[in-house]
Amino acid sequence: MSMKFDIQPATNPTPEKDRVAKLVDPGFGRVFTDHMAIVRYNQAKGGWYEAKIEARANFQIDPAGAVLHYAQEIFEGLKAYKRDDGGVNLFRPDANARRFKDSADRMAMAQLPEDVFIEAVEQVVRIDRAWMPGGEGSLYLRPFMIASETFLGVKPSSEYIFAVIASPVGSYFKGGPAPVSIWVSENYTRAAVGGTGAVKCGGNYAASLRAQAEAIQHGCDQVVFLDAVERRYIEELGGMNVFFVFDDGSLSTPPLGTILPGITRDSIIALARDAGKTVREEPYSLDQWRKDAASGRLKEAFACGTAAVISPIGKVRSVSGDFEISGGVAGPVAMGLRKQLVDIQYGRTNDPHNWIRKVF
Repeated sequence: MSMKFDIQPATNPTPEKDRVAKLVDPGFGRVFTDHMAIVRYNQAKGGWYEAKIEARANFQIDPAGAVLHYAQEIFEGLKAYKRDDGGVNLFRPDANARRFKDSADRMAMAQLPEDVFIEAVEQVVRIDRAWMPGGEGSLYLRPFMIASETFLGVKPSSEYIFAVIASPVGSYFKGGPAPVSIWVSENYTRAAVGGTGAVKCGGNYAASLRAQAEAIQHGCDQVVFLDAVERRYIEELGGMNVFFVFDDGSLSTPPLGTILPGITRDSIIALARDAGKTVREEPYSLDQWRKDAASGRLKEAFACGTAAVISPIGKVRSVSGDFEISGGVAGPVAMGLRKQLVDIQYGRTNDPHNWIRKVF
């Protein structure tokens, strides 16, 4: 299914002088571009209709809108990167489109065709290309879908709004990636088998905020969750997947099922295997992590995700005591993979897996 987007440029876009000022230090997710993509869904009208690119504006939603009561909501996060030749790359948007469909399926929402998802993202990048920051900055794209039917019965909505908004973001780490400290959440869990852990829905993030606040109270940057059944095995951070690097050169990462199938995670597995490294997807307990850090068997640990790419983990804190990984400094495996991935994203090196989609 392909849809033609009706393009309606904003009548009063941000003046260039203001835009340039905003791009100096945009931070993360605070500055927004002039346009958005919108596609609507109505079961009675036969599905998806009215695809538009229009000026970014507030939604009008009834107080009984289903999303406000039963949280039928999903989202994605991906970036557009400016190449040295002035063109723009997307990184694996097809993987985001696929995961978005899977999320919709689990949340009993209408599934958006993958080509419509990609087209919506590309059209926003095209119309707002002037908002692309240079250097290690990028244009962060947030496709999302909400249930918009006016109805208080508990059932899947028969109406949805799919939209894409864009936000210029600076480099996640000022002056290179600094190792982060992690708080192990032993009171709160993120997801159980059969739940929505593998889905990118807002409720998962809402459920992680209390644990993240606890991490900050304990002087840590991020929270890491344990499995919901045995409370032993490492699952993922509040919003990132995690990897462990051992003294024999192998890597390990928690298996999929209750965690988000991260696109950065999948890319790291592929690149590490390309380099001849062994990568295991298997459970890894907090006790083992502590032992391996003490014995020196564990050389590095790092988190990964779209926003930060790769964050080295320097220190782990928990109720049962703290430990440090390799002296709390960024390790060569994490930094090497990060450089390789970023170079592919910005088009500075070859792309062996055809991950890059050039917008122009």
